[in-house]
Amino acid sequence: MGASQSSVQQDEKVFTPDTSLHFSEDVVNQLVDHQASPEIPHDRQLTIDAHIRSRIESELSRLHQEEDRVREEIERALEKENLDRERSMAGEESASDDDATSAGSVKSSAALMGDLEELRQKIEKYHARQDSEELADVRAKGEEVVSCYRSHPTTPLDCWKSVEAFKASVAQVEQRYVNSLR
Repeated sequence: MGASQSSVQQDEKVFTPDTSLHFSEDVVNQLVDHQASPEIPHDRQLTIDAHIRSRIESELSRLHQEEDRVREEIERALEKENLDRERSMAGEESASDDDATSAGSVKSSAALMGDLEELRQKIEKYHARQDSEELADVRAKGEEVVSCYRSHPTTPLDCWKSVEAFKASVAQVEQRYVNSLR
């Protein structure tokens, strides 16, 4: 029973030709070269290359889509986490407002952006006022007072006219500012 498994069977059969065969050295070399490096026809190689390129491109586009999907999920999760944190901080802050121990309130990012925009507008108004002609007039009158005092170092009372003009221009600017706040 086990004898058939351990016996060696030969599938190879050797035929001996009646005539001797001799091949030229070129034929033998060509067969050896072909066996060492089998060549694929050029058309077949182009087809294989195109197929490989298309599979690589499809896999690359699938990976890009997957990356975009993962990035969107991460952004949504972070946004949700930030909103939850802001809500919880605002809830804790409103509870501590009852104790009157908090220094300020925690605001959402939308409220903070509104506050920033309001500050920007106020700064722009301030710079617009600084550049106004009225302030240029006040500066000019102030420089006139300074030059008068420098030209009359021993008799500063001689500069009373330039001092009065400076005071009047400052009062005028102050009055316009107060009126603009009303």
